[in-house]
Amino acid sequence: MSRTAPALDIDAILDDDATRIIVCCGSGGVGKTTTAAALGLRAAERGRAVVVLTVDPARRLAQSMGLTELDNTPRRITGNGSAADRVDAANGGELHAMMLDMKRTFDEIIEAHADPQRAQQILTNPFYQSLSSSFSGTQEYMAMEKLGQLRRSGDWDLIVVDTPPSRSALDFLDAPERLGRFLDGRLIRILTAPAKAGGRSAFKLLNAGFGIIAGMLTKVLGAQVLKDIQTFVSALDAVFGGFRQRAEQTYRLLQAPGTAFLVVAAPERDAMREASYFVERLADDRMPLAGVVVNRVHQASASTLSSARSYAAAEDLETRGEHDLTVAVLRLHADRMQLAAREQREQEHFTSAHPTVPLAQVPAMPEDVHDLAGLRQIGRLLAS
Repeated sequence: MSRTAPALDIDAILDDDATRIIVCCGSGGVGKTTTAAALGLRAAERGRAVVVLTVDPARRLAQSMGLTELDNTPRRITGNGSAADRVDAANGGELHAMMLDMKRTFDEIIEAHADPQRAQQILTNPFYQSLSSSFSGTQEYMAMEKLGQLRRSGDWDLIVVDTPPSRSALDFLDAPERLGRFLDGRLIRILTAPAKAGGRSAFKLLNAGFGIIAGMLTKVLGAQVLKDIQTFVSALDAVFGGFRQRAEQTYRLLQAPGTAFLVVAAPERDAMREASYFVERLADDRMPLAGVVVNRVHQASASTLSSARSYAAAEDLETRGEHDLTVAVLRLHADRMQLAAREQREQEHFTSAHPTVPLAQVPAMPEDVHDLAGLRQIGRLLAS
């Protein structure tokens, strides 16, 4: 027995002044970036001041909004050309967009929370330069920082976050805990111990122990690398506490009633399984799930003509060697009917496992969305 999922009311979410953050998450290639941009545009045209933050390294969001690129600073989106390709600000709304630059965000944090001399010492440290550009987890933590900055600024009625593809899209939920493990790790305690020693005798004792460990680490890492790490840790020690505190504040913000998580999926087996994973993970972390958006759903217009009848009619005409165009159309229709049925089954499997999760469907578009008019159309489909 098939179940019908509750309808996801997108406009009710966008129009609710209490909703201040929407987080779009999902696996790669399901239209998550487009969905985030369409939600941002629709909310802006309904009167809200919106900023869309993308953590996806792809440039699709900038292109769809008529920009050559996005950077770490919110940019006002107005559109270009015809009225259909401009943001309708008649209701007083505004649309801004930005792309996370994790290194620049890290630099800004250092500059804001350390005195100029210490900040310069950190920013020029080789270990910091490597950490801020490529260290595992840095992007997710910086996404938390940037989201917290945007929320604390009070400049926006609504922040829409487009997360990275695949299961790593939820890695930013782990950022505070992982940061805490890093800060409380044995190596960090060892490296900071000499600088924290309270007296001369204590310093000598700790330094002696550190000397033994440092000798082993030097053999593994090299003297210069070890020195860079120790210098970095000592300089950054005063800033670490603020990192952890802000990350934990942002985590609590994500759990608050003013946040809405939307899981974006495609009507395919792997994508719907990923959607199930996201839904379960959000429930485990007590994050407020608004619903699931199923993108690129195929629908057959002539649904009264079944796939079997269409194939039979095509074979009959083919054996008589006539009506080649009709045969091609019948086969195309039969294939589409089978695809629609397969997609429907995948959605029903999901709904059976999660019967209370609201669902919205967006029909497959004939071509990729590449402008504001296309995003507006997606927004209308989401709301309908």
